[in-house]
Amino acid sequence: MSRRISKVEGPHPVDVYVGLRLRMRRAQLGMSQTRLADELGITFQQIQKYERGSNRISASMLYDIARVVGAQIAYFFEGLPDMESASLLTTSVPERHKNYLSSPEGLKLIEVMSDLPKSLHSKILSLAVAVRKSSDGGYGNEGTRSREVSDP
Repeated sequence: MSRRISKVEGPHPVDVYVGLRLRMRRAQLGMSQTRLADELGITFQQIQKYERGSNRISASMLYDIARVVGAQIAYFFEGLPDMESASLLTTSVPERHKNYLSSPEGLKLIEVMSDLPKSLHSKILSLAVAVRKSSDGGYGNEGTRSREVSDP
């Protein structure tokens, strides 16, 4: 009989998600990895591993982290997708996208967009795509042609 409910290669999707939530909370506070690490008595490299999900955060460390960043432990699991969706976090989202979404600008963008009516989302997205095309000649960061965004 297997001990695990699901078999996952690489970092477990829940560890990746909790790490992403840690990165988001730290960025919201404007707290550096070094400062958080100092508060916890660990290295900033360990914080990096936690935020990537490559090292699992123990229950006692999560308790300490929550105390330092002023969050409930449940915060780190809020919005946790089902396992099938969560596994996409480890495979389909480029690291640079995760980094941007947890940056102060990314968090502000998420906050502003979520406050706007859904009817404006596709219009704003189309505007952003047009601005990107005009600023990079129609090519994305990897040198591939930018994809058109269709209305949802």
